[in-house]
Amino acid sequence: MNHLIAFKLSFAALMLATAISVHSNELSLDETIAYAFEHEPWLTASKHQQAAAQAQSIAAGTLPDPVLTLGLMNLPTNGFALDQEGMTQFKLGISQMFSRGDSLALKRQALAQSAQQYPWLRADRLAQIKTIIIESWLNAYRAQRSIALIEQDKALFSQLIQVTEASYASSLGNTRQQDIIRAQLELTRLEDKLLLLNQQLASAKKRLSQWLPMSMLTQPLSTQYPKITPLVDFSTLDFESLMALLMAHPAIIALDKTVNAKQTEVKVAQQSYQPQFGVELGYGYRADTPLGESRADMFSIGMSVDIPLFTSNRQDQQVNAAVATAEAFKTQKLIALQQLKGMYFKEVSQLAELKKRAALYQTKLLPQMAEQAQATLNAYTRDDGDFSEVMRARISELNAKIDALNIQIDQQIIIARLNYYASSHDAAINALPAQEMQHEY
Repeated sequence: MNHLIAFKLSFAALMLATAISVHSNELSLDETIAYAFEHEPWLTASKHQQAAAQAQSIAAGTLPDPVLTLGLMNLPTNGFALDQEGMTQFKLGISQMFSRGDSLALKRQALAQSAQQYPWLRADRLAQIKTIIIESWLNAYRAQRSIALIEQDKALFSQLIQVTEASYASSLGNTRQQDIIRAQLELTRLEDKLLLLNQQLASAKKRLSQWLPMSMLTQPLSTQYPKITPLVDFSTLDFESLMALLMAHPAIIALDKTVNAKQTEVKVAQQSYQPQFGVELGYGYRADTPLGESRADMFSIGMSVDIPLFTSNRQDQQVNAAVATAEAFKTQKLIALQQLKGMYFKEVSQLAELKKRAALYQTKLLPQMAEQAQATLNAYTRDDGDFSEVMRARISELNAKIDALNIQIDQQIIIARLNYYASSHDAAINALPAQEMQHEY
């Protein structure tokens, strides 16, 4: 049997073994996302913060507690007798302070508006988690699939080396010792590449350890190629539609809720120009005279009011501070919107270039590489070619396959990033704030 037949039989056996090998208990992308959504502690903390803000809003809209006073008035010091002087009284009083203008209602409204940001912050957090998990999972899949491609070609190289060593030992053909050394060198390089890819695979999986238990991380990833579906057609999205899309983003809406709360706080500060009223009721008990004559008890009522006359150093500055804070949050919203827009355009341009490269690889480079590898192998098996050319062609074809895989994965990662900007169209994420706010407000 010559080395061509041996190589072909080995190649066929290797392809059959690769085709029937399957993994059980594979970790799918959907399973990873679902587990992360269900076990994200940040969401629980956010719900507690929202509950705290809602409780504070109820407390802020309530009048201060009335003040009860008990006192002994005008007690003579020369005998400390309660019936000695007519002015001596045992007094019971109660007072109540009222808020300035509509400040209580406005404070309650401001805190309630602030609480409305939390469902949207959670929606934004879920969108971020989804993007991070997809990118990490795809990077792990990229490494796992690259390892599979290299392992496949590594087995082919091992078979080829055996055939070449047999040909060299039998002095058949034009096999040279340097051909064997070159083949072994390329095999060593593949082993080094495998070590690097295994490191990348472990690193990508460790990135997922923030959400997944180790029992899930030890599972192999699903071998099915993941395809991320765009939430909108980004290639046809015009500028006006893009801005509407970004304005509906959960992060922007959360800032909107905060801005509304800060604007209400400006109205709260303006209420400091209003006077504050207080009412006091008092009852004074007087003992009978030493001769047994009855003394009338006393009843008193009074009202207090503070009049804001000197406002330049207090009320004016409080209003100025509230206005400045509201404007600062408006600016933060504008900055966040500009950042989203800039990052969106960056991802869209990269996706367009990757699509061009993917088309080039699929229509030209990969077929040409495969044709070149087969041609050099055919020439070598006819003793009409150089073994080093066979190795170079095979390595080039392998690298082209890995490059094509990287381009495909990079496209899916960018689509996942773009979907973050369109998270208002993600049914699982966008439904969260609407349901919570409908239930609570």
